[in-house]
Amino acid sequence: MSVALHPIKFGTDGWRGLIAADFTFDRLITVAPIAAHVLADVYGGTTNSRTIIVGYDRRFMAEDFARAAAEAVQAAGFDVLLSEGYAPTPAFSWAAYQQKAIGALVITASHNPGGYLGLKVKGGFGGSVPQEVTQQIEKLLSETFTPPSGSGSLRLFDPWQSYCEGLQTKVDIAGIQEAIRNGKLTVFVDVMHGAAASGLERLLGVSVEEINSDRDPLFEGGAPEPLPKYLGKLFERIRSYSSSNESGLVVGLVFDGDSDRIAAVDKQGNFLSSQLLIPILTEHLALRRGYKGEVIKTISGSDLFPKVAALYNLPVYETPIGYKYIADRMLETQVLLGGEESGGIGYGHHIPERDALLSALYLLETVVQTNSDLSEIYHRLQQETGFFSAYDRIDLPLASMEVRSRLVEQLQSQPLTEIAGREVVDCLTIDGYKFRLADGSWLLIRFSGTEPVLRLYCEAENLEQVHQTLDWARSWAES
Repeated sequence: MSVALHPIKFGTDGWRGLIAADFTFDRLITVAPIAAHVLADVYGGTTNSRTIIVGYDRRFMAEDFARAAAEAVQAAGFDVLLSEGYAPTPAFSWAAYQQKAIGALVITASHNPGGYLGLKVKGGFGGSVPQEVTQQIEKLLSETFTPPSGSGSLRLFDPWQSYCEGLQTKVDIAGIQEAIRNGKLTVFVDVMHGAAASGLERLLGVSVEEINSDRDPLFEGGAPEPLPKYLGKLFERIRSYSSSNESGLVVGLVFDGDSDRIAAVDKQGNFLSSQLLIPILTEHLALRRGYKGEVIKTISGSDLFPKVAALYNLPVYETPIGYKYIADRMLETQVLLGGEESGGIGYGHHIPERDALLSALYLLETVVQTNSDLSEIYHRLQQETGFFSAYDRIDLPLASMEVRSRLVEQLQSQPLTEIAGREVVDCLTIDGYKFRLADGSWLLIRFSGTEPVLRLYCEAENLEQVHQTLDWARSWAES
């Protein structure tokens, strides 16, 4: 009995599927040359290149899949630079830009559980390709297009050296090194068994305490996503250390599976998502580094982002959820930084790509230069802006796609006018339904496009009100 395969579809950042079910060698060596062909059509004219970067993370057989993809692309007439080892996805985006290649193909499933692998397609400019490019790849796949054969070259390269050198020029590495060496700063890093392993030590040239640095393709039965439920070891280690070392600065840093998302932990062992980190980074880059430009936020980003941006007369631009929308904007105008609530943060003075290691360096630089804990900096920004809030989100499985369709139809035909006893004063629909309430809080209702899942996001004055609103939304959806 044959099992129907899911079609190859590119989501917000790449194509992903279960290994040996949807993500197979046969399917990868079909899609990789087509992706290279489209990259050549779109970016070949500006780069005058036939070079494709191929890289991979630390997932199950990722290096074997990468080699197969590289050989298939080579057989289609392209020159291939294949990574000699695992590295962060941003390192391969950087390589595409720095090598003036037409793009990069990265074998990774990012923060998905261990059963998944995937393919991210990066353009020669150093970031995720826009939707029009992935739609062209899908179109040629549906037409069973076969790229012309040829005779390209295939060489191995080290993705780390140039990437680290590029990042080191943007940060006061010496100041961070000195703070660590003299005991002023202690750094803990949870790489979640992923591609950031060894990264911070390579960049800083000094030892930091790395947690979950071994290769575990099963991610201890969880997922390499920077969420509190996966960070028990890091919380415990930092709290234990801080209880016996009251003086000095302590920072915990967390990277997802391919090191394009970041979270942090303060000295007390409190989790800091990018909802807290983006305001800290905005202030640092504007005040101490003197950068200008837009602050780009996705629709689910905290209202504190524009409050902090206003302190430095920085314009704010809002996009749908998905870093590709931020990257598109970065290619159009001057940007200070762009960030999303799920941990992806990128910088207009770098490549238009989420880069967790660069964010980590900026956070360490901030802590050293202010001599303050990350949470202290965040609370000070709350005081300066007069804006205090809490945030949370839940992903709610639905019974079927039919239930999803009924809820969408209901939101369109019977718009909500009251939520959890509070009046709806505005609804933004650039991505889902973001309801602004009379007390200044907001609720965002979004539907997955590929599975029966409802995503609920809320920011309000305190966590009790956040959970009350989310509980209301859950009851609404389940009724």
